[in-house]
Amino acid sequence: MAESPHRHISFTAHYTGYIWFQEGISHPVLASSKGRFLAKMVSPLESWAELIIGDSMRSTLRQRHQLIDRQLDRFLAAHPDAQVLEIATGLSPRGWRYRQKHPNLVYVEADLPDMAAAKRSALMQIENPQPRIEAVDLFGEGFQQLLSTFDESKPLVIISEGLVNYFTKDMLHDLWTQLSTGLRRFKVGIYLTDIYPEPITRRLGRLIWQSSKLLRIMSRSAFAFHFISPVEIIDAMKQAGFSDIKVFQPAFENSNSVGNSDAENQKTKHLGDLVWVIEAKA
Repeated sequence: MAESPHRHISFTAHYTGYIWFQEGISHPVLASSKGRFLAKMVSPLESWAELIIGDSMRSTLRQRHQLIDRQLDRFLAAHPDAQVLEIATGLSPRGWRYRQKHPNLVYVEADLPDMAAAKRSALMQIENPQPRIEAVDLFGEGFQQLLSTFDESKPLVIISEGLVNYFTKDMLHDLWTQLSTGLRRFKVGIYLTDIYPEPITRRLGRLIWQSSKLLRIMSRSAFAFHFISPVEIIDAMKQAGFSDIKVFQPAFENSNSVGNSDAENQKTKHLGDLVWVIEAKA
């Protein structure tokens, strides 16, 4: 079997896993020594970016995680019988946290075999009963088979975080089409994801664009920016079969004074954030 061209993305899984631990929202078993080394290595650059640019990789990790959690909380409040599938979870603590918070919640995590095995081994130390951590290729038949194990009479939320910018635009369309097709089988189906738009409006945005090449080199992957405006994302997701698509920009969400024009701008304009969160219904 040919190896996936994205098999090396675990570099970012180790880094983000350790950042969650530093943020106080994760467990030590999900904070790897490799993640600690990477976080220590780039910390000076991150501090400089936060001082000069106003944002950094770790600050965007915080923003996207909090926004996804917020939307998930809102959905679970409205649909107490909902199920959750988080794909490409890496060392994210979200599944562990939500299973503690909602003991009866069906929360399944999925990733490529090596990463799934590492996550399963870690969580066996702190969760009982053992959570479902599935090994699956998102572009293979196994993904639709995994969806068939959920109760179609209940709502399903699919979450991805730190994933979509590692695919080409064509692969992203294929992934989103797979997700919308699968979600349509359920009573209610929504998809939550983060996405990094092209940083065209930020001070030193060109530097940020160039720094993405560092991610490509270190993770040996195709990290790329595909969209400039919320409208482009909405159009792309509609083409993949989604509807009622919302794009959440931190600059708008954190604003204390929000007028009608601000709300309209969030739907159409790039407000300057490095990461956005999307909620889409199938």
